[in-house]
Amino acid sequence: MKGEYQHSLDAKGRLFIPAKLREELGGCFVVTKGLDGCLFVYAQEEWEQLEAKINSLPMSKSRDLQRFFLSSAADVNPDKQGRILLPNTLRRYAKLEKDVTIIGVSRRAEIWSTQVWEEYNEKITAADVEQAMEELGF
Repeated sequence: MKGEYQHSLDAKGRLFIPAKLREELGGCFVVTKGLDGCLFVYAQEEWEQLEAKINSLPMSKSRDLQRFFLSSAADVNPDKQGRILLPNTLRRYAKLEKDVTIIGVSRRAEIWSTQVWEEYNEKITAADVEQAMEELGF
C-alpha cells in the first residue's frame, strides 16, 4: 500500500476509504490503535499474521502488545459508498474530529488526524531521511 489521501470524518464517525486502498485491504479489514497517535489498518490476512506473532511471544513480552493492539481492534466493512464506521474509542485515541489523512505504508494503512500528521512530518528532517537511506544502502 502507498499514497496519501485527504478525507473528512462525517458526523456519525464514518470515513471514506479510497478505492485503491479498499482493493488492497479486502472486503473486511481491521482497524486498531497504532503508534505515534494514528490508527493502523490491516487486511484480514496481515492482521492474523500480526496476532499470531504477538501470541507466540512469552506472556511477559506479549501482554502489553495484546492489550494495546487487540483490545482496541475493530473489524470493519465498507458500506456501498466506501465508508467505514470508526468506533468512538479509536476516534478519541487518534484525535480524529473532521480532517483526516489516510496513508499507505507498505503492508498496512494508517489513519491520522490531518493536524497530527502535519505536526509529525514537521519533525522529520532531510538529514533523518538521508541517514536512514544510507543504512539501507541507498
